[in-house]
Amino acid sequence: MNLHITPGSPYARITRIVVIEKQLEDRVEIAFPLTRTQDSPYYGINPSGRVPYLERDDGPGLEDSAVICRYLDHLDGNPKFECPADATQWEALRLGARATSFLDGLSVWLREERRPKSEQSPSIIDHETNRARRLTDTWETDIDHPWMRGPLNLAQITLICALGLETRIPDFRWRDGHPKLCAWFDAMAKRPSVARTVPA
Repeated sequence: MNLHITPGSPYARITRIVVIEKQLEDRVEIAFPLTRTQDSPYYGINPSGRVPYLERDDGPGLEDSAVICRYLDHLDGNPKFECPADATQWEALRLGARATSFLDGLSVWLREERRPKSEQSPSIIDHETNRARRLTDTWETDIDHPWMRGPLNLAQITLICALGLETRIPDFRWRDGHPKLCAWFDAMAKRPSVARTVPA
């Protein structure tokens, strides 16, 4: 199978972490397509041109990091990233959605910052800066939730990839005043799958 990514995509990083955690590196080859370019050959593989995208060896390709991760997790018949089926599932889903919302907002901020200065929208940057500040404050509390302290799950992976954008968004200074979140992130950053997927 081919997993199409761009090196700096936090969504692609989520899928790469799952590939490593599920020990699928011998089955999944990482591909670096040409994106955001007119007439790229990649558009013949994935018409939307988005990444990540998984070319399966048993059916049509898959787009969207959550879908790709679920597929990869089930390949061996022993999923480890499934949401619990008991009463705790709503908390797991709540935290997963909050981590995704955090990452989505930061991705908008990052894309805006990468545009030429004359084309940037100060209102969008201001909106996403404030959203990130609010969510960072919330995560300082939510990081103590058992779901965030237990075995590795997709909410944790998504939050890791969101906070990791600090290296690419200079004004995203989430560490100040958030000691518990800092300690959690720094400990998780030592995990081999996390360390190996840090964007260069």
